[in-house]
Amino acid sequence: MTEIVARPGRRTTWRLVAVGLAVIIALFAATALDPWAYRVLVLPDVYERDWGRMLRIAGFLPTWAIVSAALLLCAPPSVARSKAARWRAFSPLIAATAGGLAAEVLKLLFRRERPDAHAGAYVFRSWHDHPLSTSGLALPSSHALVAFTAAAMLARMYPRARWLWFGIAAGCALTRVLARAHFLSDVTLSAIVAWPVASVIAYWTLRRTATSEARRADSPD
Repeated sequence: MTEIVARPGRRTTWRLVAVGLAVIIALFAATALDPWAYRVLVLPDVYERDWGRMLRIAGFLPTWAIVSAALLLCAPPSVARSKAARWRAFSPLIAATAGGLAAEVLKLLFRRERPDAHAGAYVFRSWHDHPLSTSGLALPSSHALVAFTAAAMLARMYPRARWLWFGIAAGCALTRVLARAHFLSDVTLSAIVAWPVASVIAYWTLRRTATSEARRADSPD
């Protein structure tokens, strides 16, 4: 009897199809829930509360500069001097920076304005109106994308705490909706885009880390 073994390439294809369907469903669901979220998920003074301010700074780029600096300083002195340690420590900051840049580029492409500017209606800015300015644009959320890309990178580095990282990012995204600065679909797209951005950065930085560690291990004392 011949044993049938699934080809790895076919499994990868089906996995990509499943992920693609999940992304489409999530975006459609979030878009359908946008009117409800705008009416119900409202807390105008969210950033006057300590927990709201705490969660918002997860989308603030300097936060991840501090985290990365702390990771480097916590490494033993002999390790911290290595190139591998520096790449690893600054991976969250690099990922967050890439996420912020991706958000700005996508805002220029989608050009959807903030919900509070038009009483919850979708309004898209003309290409003739400040074509290179992202001020007042909301799709996707820069704060949420910065937070989710940093979280995705930390989840790869410290997988046992991955729910903590993603919980903080989700909290940051929620505050943006509660403040009516973004639609639910804005932050949903941020979470979706964050994953491939973080994956590319992780492949680049962690691969360089592994290469540096291998060279350090092979070098004579």
